[in-house]
Amino acid sequence: MTLISIIGISASVFTAMSLIPQLVKLIKEKKAENISLGMLAILFAGLGLWTYYGLLREDLIIILANSFSFIINIILAGFAIMYKKKN
Repeated sequence: MTLISIIGISASVFTAMSLIPQLVKLIKEKKAENISLGMLAILFAGLGLWTYYGLLREDLIIILANSFSFIINIILAGFAIMYKKKN
């Protein structure tokens, strides 16, 4: 494995995991007033485009990392909407 591959995989893992602490906090506190749905919508667009770009380039690292991030963000948005409606 080359250094470039290691850097790419590492960057993908850290980026994909970046919102997991926010998701855990949201689930524990059940408060979503500080979650911006607009930011999540823009992030969905970016992640969707990155995934599509990865598909066009046939780059598995880009596809997997951004697909995982997209799923985490869908879960985060779902909980945010649910908890915003309750409050």
